[in-house]
Amino acid sequence: MTAPTRERMRPRAGVPLAPYCTMRLGGAAEAFVEATDEAAVHAALEWTRQRGMPLRVLGGGSNLVIADEGIDGLVLRIGLRGVTSRIDGDRAEVTAAAGEPWDDFVGMTVSEGWAGLECLSGIPGLVGATPIQNVGAYGQDVGEIVSALRVLDRRTGDFVTLSPADCGFAYRDSVLKSGMPDRYIVLAVRYRLRPGGAPTLRYADVVNDLERKGVRAPTLHDVRRSVLEIRRSKSMVLDDRDPNRRSCGSFFVNPIVSVEDLHAIAAREGREVSMPRWPEPDGRVKLSAAWLIEHAGFARGETDGSVGLSSRHALAIVCHDGARARDVVRFARRLRARVEERFGVRLTPEPVLWGLSL
Repeated sequence: MTAPTRERMRPRAGVPLAPYCTMRLGGAAEAFVEATDEAAVHAALEWTRQRGMPLRVLGGGSNLVIADEGIDGLVLRIGLRGVTSRIDGDRAEVTAAAGEPWDDFVGMTVSEGWAGLECLSGIPGLVGATPIQNVGAYGQDVGEIVSALRVLDRRTGDFVTLSPADCGFAYRDSVLKSGMPDRYIVLAVRYRLRPGGAPTLRYADVVNDLERKGVRAPTLHDVRRSVLEIRRSKSMVLDDRDPNRRSCGSFFVNPIVSVEDLHAIAAREGREVSMPRWPEPDGRVKLSAAWLIEHAGFARGETDGSVGLSSRHALAIVCHDGARARDVVRFARRLRARVEERFGVRLTPEPVLWGLSL
């Protein structure tokens, strides 16, 4: 290892990880380092290779549950910052470093009048996680507007650019999440936005909120404000004063089922089930995981020891004083088992689990 690399790699041992995730639980990292430039990310990869240690990448910690026993290997926290843009006719190519706070970035694009991200306001976390999870809400998905990713290929040690086709975006998923989850480290994301474009209005909650306010020609700012208010009403924004704040948002993704499966659910109930549903382009149907959880017998605000459901949204598992990661996993298993028993639908967890499994 060269002298500059040694200077960049000064990991600390036994760093508690709970302060770095929104659930505020989990053990310590065997080794921990923060990278503020690409060379430091590369140095971290080489450092773990030379020692035969695992490397885990930490972003904003808003979609993460960490084992109580802690994590072996090196935890690399991404701290790369910076935003650049280039206007090309009716397109704005905007590149954000992976360590940029997501909602700050969305707010900036709205202020500039660049349409495409306004409905994704209020989501916690960092830019680098958005293509991995194919983050989406209120009618928008980042997979629709990502034009390129700059990544470090762990296999080769090279810096490469991935196209949207390389990413294999799907509902709340991508190749980076489920296809090759340990291959790439996201360094920067380029988005294709629309200068002066109209806001996206596909989601009933947003449309209804704007109508109640008498906003007939909503701007990007109007839509962002509406989305933030709706998310806040569901405790889906970070707020230190909110008793539901210790969560990672939606714990399960909304399941997508075939039409045949939908009929089977109705047959199990012995009647036509009146549940929220949304048709998918491939002919399947998306269901509401929150509705399934509530109709499987769980109530908002219900607790099980030191964990429970948010008092404002049945899809968020919330930690209270004394909570441990194993408590979260145990409660999540209860939710999933009850939903599967009642409806025959197996829920898929949305957060990343370090040292844990459902």
